[in-house]
Amino acid sequence: MQLSRGIPLLAATLVATALTWPTPAAGRPDGHCARQQRVHVPGAALQQSACLGDLTTTGLAGTPYTDMADQAGLTAKATRTPSGVPGVQIDGYFPDSSRFNATHGRRHDAQFVIRLPDHWNGGLVVTGAPGTRRQYATDTAISDQVLAQGFAYAATDKGNNGADFYRDGTRPGDAVAEWNARTTQLTRAAKRAVAQRYGHAPRRTYMTGISNGGYLTRWQLENHPELYDGGVDWEGALWTADGPNPLTSLPTTVARTTGSARDEDLYSVGFARGSEFLWPYHEKAYWGVTQKIYRAEFDPAYDPACPGPTAGTTTEQVLAPCVTDAAYDYASRPASVHRAVARVALTGRIGRPLITLHGDLDALLPAATNSDVYARMIDASGRGRLHHYYTVEGGTHVDGLYDTYPDRLRPILPCYRSAFDTLVSWVERGTPPPADHAVSRPASGDVVDSCTLADRAEAAR
Repeated sequence: MQLSRGIPLLAATLVATALTWPTPAAGRPDGHCARQQRVHVPGAALQQSACLGDLTTTGLAGTPYTDMADQAGLTAKATRTPSGVPGVQIDGYFPDSSRFNATHGRRHDAQFVIRLPDHWNGGLVVTGAPGTRRQYATDTAISDQVLAQGFAYAATDKGNNGADFYRDGTRPGDAVAEWNARTTQLTRAAKRAVAQRYGHAPRRTYMTGISNGGYLTRWQLENHPELYDGGVDWEGALWTADGPNPLTSLPTTVARTTGSARDEDLYSVGFARGSEFLWPYHEKAYWGVTQKIYRAEFDPAYDPACPGPTAGTTTEQVLAPCVTDAAYDYASRPASVHRAVARVALTGRIGRPLITLHGDLDALLPAATNSDVYARMIDASGRGRLHHYYTVEGGTHVDGLYDTYPDRLRPILPCYRSAFDTLVSWVERGTPPPADHAVSRPASGDVVDSCTLADRAEAAR
């Protein structure tokens, strides 16, 4: 870890790509990619600019300018995305001593992507990678839509990634703390890059993200509200020093995997009744590995015999839980562990408007012990007027599971798009969002690409 001052499908996070860059088109006198050569990302150790005919995944798929493998599972297969957004893409990295990110064969962390559309609406959208993915992870889920609306876009790999991210840094909690610092760093740099490209700074800047990116959104609006005008948090992880946090719920999932916990035990730590059909998949792909990487990050002394995924050599071993994690009791762990979590903990004291979305069938970060609690924290801090919270009926942690269970799930992405538009209307036109409620799952129609926050479930929150 080195800062220049100034959970996803794990299989996808383990894929490293070394790509050959094609020759980009030169900027044309008609204004396409004008000022391209004048844009220099402040603090970047390396940057590479390209003038492209389409900055969306429709145009970038199969090129080095995105990585479709790192997006695997995040969206439903039938998701429609916009296309035809010409502009400038800047890829690069900030100074960093860790080497987990092998994108473009660089083996260098703190990689970022900045996209500057020719037809700019004056805004900037910033995000950080969900789970342990990298900078292109939300290209389909977030970048495509906001670019088509005219926003500039910037994303970071958070400064470390992959199953062994916890090895970055020298103290417990260092790796996650870097996620926040890298997001702040990229936001400041992207604002200045935007000003160089268009002649003035963005009029509005929005922070957003999925899962760990949702956590980043919350943290940024709490700690650096001066950088943003608002945010959309899609199922963000909740970290609090005394719990709840992932280390207070995931050990029970490991105990169930090892046969020492019942379904009722999972309900008691927040897992929703009705989500049971999703548990076998999460048992194989998420629960064990997520528990051990976070335990290794914040509590490395717990089990030296099973420090984390490094202890495995095959994908199955990496994904498998450490048996000792079944008995992990966060509440009884030393004060040093709680202090490590406190360094990255959330408070609820947001300083800008925030919209939160969470699926009611999330089987990795249950709404009951994550977004439900965070909404109460915001209210308790006296910031409730800045927050709106919507649960999505039939939503789960990754939209890709809709393709397996189309009769039981619904993708959250269309609701996220509606939430983003609602945030923009709230911030820029003063239009109040709908009251907090559960967004109903439609019985028919275009479930994959249609959602409005006005749709209410019969049993609203």
